[in-house]
Amino acid sequence: MAYKCTRLRTTLSVHSIISIHYFDYMSDFTFPGESHDFWELLCVDKGEIDAVADDRRYTLKRGSIIFHKPNEFHNVITNGRIAPSLVVIAFECHSPCMKAFRNQVLTVQETESALLAQIIIETRRAFQGRLDDPYQEELIRNNLSPGFGSEQLIRNYLEELLIHLYRRYFANPLPVPTQNMGRPSLGRPNETYNRIIRYMEEHITEQLTIEKICKNTLVSRSRLQKMFAEFHGCGVMEFFTLMKIDTAKELIRGNQLNFTQVSDRLGYTSVHYFSRQFKKVTHMTPSEYASSIRLLSEKNH
Repeated sequence: MAYKCTRLRTTLSVHSIISIHYFDYMSDFTFPGESHDFWELLCVDKGEIDAVADDRRYTLKRGSIIFHKPNEFHNVITNGRIAPSLVVIAFECHSPCMKAFRNQVLTVQETESALLAQIIIETRRAFQGRLDDPYQEELIRNNLSPGFGSEQLIRNYLEELLIHLYRRYFANPLPVPTQNMGRPSLGRPNETYNRIIRYMEEHITEQLTIEKICKNTLVSRSRLQKMFAEFHGCGVMEFFTLMKIDTAKELIRGNQLNFTQVSDRLGYTSVHYFSRQFKKVTHMTPSEYASSIRLLSEKNH
């Protein structure tokens, strides 16, 4: 039997990455704006911002993603009330299909959110430096302990993200296979997982236990632990602590509550215990974190 090879077609290709950032902004952050000759996408992970694109202004909330085409002036404006977290990726792509993304504000779904998360994970493996420095102009490779294949995965995940969005918004939808494809892979949560996350988000101000989570989400203890070990490499209570600290960071950036009020809001028994937990997770005290974010916000202004 004479086999013939099929050379795979490339519909969309990302040629290079200029910058990858995950920003935690103060609620009063300001940015003078810029333009450049490459593409930039901005996705709101948390909070709310106004995005300026030439003479257009959009209010973007969690899950919104905007594409700034090459040479388009763009800016980020916070509203003074809600501290946002943003994923910003600048890249070169000359594929003709990118024309469809011009002047577009879209919404990411679970698959695209997972791809963005994987890009951030691989960026931390592949490159040095802080992802929250808005004035970092070059990605410096991590030559001491680089992640195997991380740079290639970044490109692959970004291309997959763009293809998913193009299919959903600009092309005829493809049929989705109905057969059981097995358990979800890392970064592809299922409905049970989403139900658990929603429950923890809704009870972020409480002191939850594994038993309480199991009872109110209708999932067994063994399945709960296995799920978080697979998706996040940690226990469910450790993940809940990370969620609390993440919420604490957002409240601190909102600049409306002092540290004691943040501690009370999140159900900690004392501000001292809250500070210890915060430092354990972030390697900074709450005051050091607030100063650090404020310094980055004011840098070069």
